Amino acid sequence: MKEIIRYAWGDSSLGAFLVASSERGLVFLGFGKQDGALLRGLESRFAEADVVEDAAALRETVRAVAALADHPEREANMPVDLRGSEFERRVWQALQQIPPGETVSYGELASRIGEPGRARDVGAACGANPVSLIVPCHRVVKKDGSISGYRWGVRRKRELIARESRAEFHLS
Repeated sequence: MKEIIRYAWGDSSLGAFLVASSERGLVFLGFGKQDGALLRGLESRFAEADVVEDAAALRETVRAVAALADHPEREANMPVDLRGSEFERRVWQALQQIPPGETVSYGELASRIGEPGRARDVGAACGANPVSLIVPCHRVVKKDGSISGYRWGVRRKRELIARESRAEFHLS
């Protein structure tokens, strides 16, 4: 029996987004225009599955993601179904350990997972992260602290870091 991946579109303060879920949890969360590129990418990623639009089934997920975009410092309490290489999953797990409002360098994250010298590979794993916001790859920066690339745009990355910093200030 073919796996079913359900998807829905949403809108947030960071722009339009697409979410997709398997029976086990969220498999994709990405930002972009509703011009078909995100959906084609999702269909390609899950070529062996039936990818079906189901806004009703994902209504709460869409609402939760929109709220998380406004408050990325909050814990995302939704199940995820992370699929990637063993190395990617280790990076994604380490990303989830970075506290809101803090950033680490790619090299530091590589060292944290016991792979010093693999900063570029950590960057690639961040770029392959299928569930942005939930797995906060926006918290990884260059060695000098400057903001580098982000799959969903440097503007969004900068805004997420700023929102977390403001929230941390208000929580003190």
